[in-house]
Amino acid sequence: MINKYFYSAICLIILLTSACKNETQESAVEDNEVVNNYAEEAKPEIQQEPWSQQQLLEPSELVQLLDNSEDSLVIFSLGAGGIIPGSKDTGPSGEKESLNNLRQELETLPKDSNILIYCGCCPFDICPNVRPAFALLNEMDFTNHQLLNLRENIKVDWIDKGYPVGN
Repeated sequence: MINKYFYSAICLIILLTSACKNETQESAVEDNEVVNNYAEEAKPEIQQEPWSQQQLLEPSELVQLLDNSEDSLVIFSLGAGGIIPGSKDTGPSGEKESLNNLRQELETLPKDSNILIYCGCCPFDICPNVRPAFALLNEMDFTNHQLLNLRENIKVDWIDKGYPVGN
């Protein structure tokens, strides 16, 4: 009879030990899931640009287009004050009023117009003007629009290279 109780006690201890072990493993899995979920949420959000790589125009390519008087390129300056010849300054499109100025200009153009926008105040990653303007072109269903690829600013990427200036 003692053996029966002894055997039952041993079985109960084994059962409790394995239950605690399972609970600890499940808790570790839950903790790991919480850490993974937090890590996913903490990842910096990668901003999807409203333009594609194919929609970036290099400054040297624009110089060639400007030399070709047959081209019907419409150029909008978004804050650099119309430095590039033939460009129309609509103001910094990061501001509502200026973005509306751009919208009014665009409403007069056919959707397949050859449009180029540029800002040049600073690199794209911190520029407050290029994204709202390019997004507006997309929203208005323009089909042939580009962004001048000024990596640093208008001075470094245009003026200092001796490209034409003035209106």
